[in-house]
Amino acid sequence: MSEKRRDNRGRILHNGEMQMSDGRYRFKYIDLFGKEKVVYSWRLDHNDIGPAGKKKTASLRELEKQIQADLFDHIVTNGGNLTVLKLAEKYITTRINARPNTRAGYNTVLNVLKKDPFGNRRIDKVRISDAKCWLIKLQQKDGKSYSAIHSIRGVLKPAFQMAVDDDLIRKNPFYFPLVEVIVDDSVRREAITRDEERKFLKFVKEDPHFSRYYEGIYILFKTGMRISEFCGLTVKNIDFKNHCVTIDHQLQKRGSMGYYIEPPKTVSGERTIPMTSDVEECFRIIIANRKPPKIEPIVEGYTGFLYFDKDGSICYSLHWEHYFKHIIQKYNSIYKVQMPKVTPHVCRHTYCSNMANSGMNPKTLQYLMGHADIGVTLNTYAHVNLDNARDEINRVVKAV
Repeated sequence: MSEKRRDNRGRILHNGEMQMSDGRYRFKYIDLFGKEKVVYSWRLDHNDIGPAGKKKTASLRELEKQIQADLFDHIVTNGGNLTVLKLAEKYITTRINARPNTRAGYNTVLNVLKKDPFGNRRIDKVRISDAKCWLIKLQQKDGKSYSAIHSIRGVLKPAFQMAVDDDLIRKNPFYFPLVEVIVDDSVRREAITRDEERKFLKFVKEDPHFSRYYEGIYILFKTGMRISEFCGLTVKNIDFKNHCVTIDHQLQKRGSMGYYIEPPKTVSGERTIPMTSDVEECFRIIIANRKPPKIEPIVEGYTGFLYFDKDGSICYSLHWEHYFKHIIQKYNSIYKVQMPKVTPHVCRHTYCSNMANSGMNPKTLQYLMGHADIGVTLNTYAHVNLDNARDEINRVVKAV
C-alpha cells in the first residue's frame, strides 16, 4: 500500500495537489474542454498564513472548491479569461443590425473601458458591489452624466448576460436598478405652456430673419413629429388630396457617412398623420418657397426634400437645433420675461402634452407620436402642472 503524499507540515494532499520545492501549492485538473489546467497558491488552507512579503490570495483548496463547482455547473473557469473590455467587444460584434448612431454609442463605451482599469478586470472577478462602486465612481469622480452612465450600463448589462448564457459566469453583476445606485441628474425636457408657444411663434413669424422658418416650426409644434422625421419629408410625403402626411423614414447625417436614410425610431414610428387646415397651409407655403440647388440632391433614392441651407445642402436636425438656439437668444435679448429653452424636441413634448391635456384618447395620441409603448406617451411626454389639474377638476365637476 503506497504512502499518502503530504506537504512539509505533514498534511495529507488530495488528488491533483502537490507542494512544489519553493513551498507553493499546485492543483492540476482537466477543464470542460479536456485541457489540463493548473492553479497555484502559497497557502493550502484558508487558515494558513502565507510567506512574508507575498500577496495574500485565495488558498489552494478555496480555488479547488470554486473549480469543482464550476465544473459541476459546466461554468467555464476564470470566465474564459475574458476581460470586461473583451466581453463588451464580443457583445457588440453580435449587434449586426445596430444603426449608425447606436454603433457610435458603442464606440464611446469601448473608449471608456479602454481608458479605465475596470475594463481590464476579469469578468468572473466582477461582483455586484464592484459594478455599483464603479458606476458611482464614474459619476462622482469622473463627472459623467446619468445619461452617459445609462448608456455604458446599457452595453454591459446585456454583455454580462451573454456571459451568463454562455456559462462563463454564474450571475450578472449589472442586473440592478440604476436609479438605486447613482443620482439621476439628467435634465428633463419640459413642454412649454400654450402662452409661451403663442409668444414664441408670434416672435418667429414677425422677425425679419427667422420668419423663413416659421412654417416649419409651426408644423413641429402642431404635429409632434421628430425633427429627423420632419427633415426626411419629401414633397411626395405630403398628400394634399387626402390631407395627410406619410412618415416612413427619417433623415440623418454623420461625419464621413454624410446624409443617410433610416427607418423611423420604432416600428410604430411608421405612420400616416392627418393634417389640420393650418398645418396644410404651412406645407403649401414651404413647397411654394422651397429653393433646391440646380441638381436636386438624392439620398438613397429619396429626393424632393423641403428645406435647404444657403449652400444648397439639405437641412437636417443640427440646422434646426441652431435655428432654435439663435431664435431664443434673440428673443431673450429683447424681452425681460425670458423664454425657456425651446428645441425641436421641446416642440414634440409640447404637442403631446397639449393633446393629452385636451383629453385626447391615449391610444390615438400614442399613434400620432409614433410610440411603441404607451407608457412613453403618458409618463414621459404628457406633462401636467397645477393649472392642468385645476382645469381638469373643474371640467369633471361641471360634468357631474
